[in-house]
Amino acid sequence: MSENSPSKPNLFQVVASVLAAGFGVQSQKNRERDFVAGSAKSYVIVGVIATVLFVLTLYGIVKLILGLAGA
Repeated sequence: MSENSPSKPNLFQVVASVLAAGFGVQSQKNRERDFVAGSAKSYVIVGVIATVLFVLTLYGIVKLILGLAGA
């Protein structure tokens, strides 16, 4: 790799990029690093896991609220 090319992102950077992209606040520098040096497979896996956790969290919150409301 040349001196200016980004290094391969580690797991923390992949998770941070997926979460930032999910919120729509991904920086240009990180987005370029992800597309140049990142593996699509790792981003897909982390994205699927994040989506499942998000849905399960919403489901838990709804169940909790309905339980507290007596429904």
